[in-house]
Amino acid sequence: MAERTVFQSISRKHVLSVLPQATIRDAARVMARANAGGVLIMEPPDSLLGILTERDLMTRVLARGLNPDVTSVREVMTPNPICVPPETLVSDAVVLMLERGFRHLPLVSGNKVLGVFSALDALPREIGAAFGQVEFNEQVNDSMAG
Repeated sequence: MAERTVFQSISRKHVLSVLPQATIRDAARVMARANAGGVLIMEPPDSLLGILTERDLMTRVLARGLNPDVTSVREVMTPNPICVPPETLVSDAVVLMLERGFRHLPLVSGNKVLGVFSALDALPREIGAAFGQVEFNEQVNDSMAG
């Protein structure tokens, strides 16, 4: 069976986004309504500026004691997120996320944002393949360092 691409695997085929001047509370409400773990920060017409995730809300807002009613998403978002094309294989996307330590990956074709791949969109076999690749990469890096 051929492996799925990230675009084939995403559960939400529309782009969830807010403007950079939106407040943290506004972004959290958008995420809660959509039951999403992240939201893209975009400026019209289609300019991707960053991403804001549940982890960002915890570490960059709550832990710092910022007021979600006056803090803009621009102040705490992850700017210029790593993006992948829609034809990226799921296991390759999961490897990238494991190695870089994040769980959301915007899908971009040309200048158009198509959606966000989440680690939750991957099937167990795809995650297993990714873990195998990460272990192999670590073994190769260790043997080259020593």
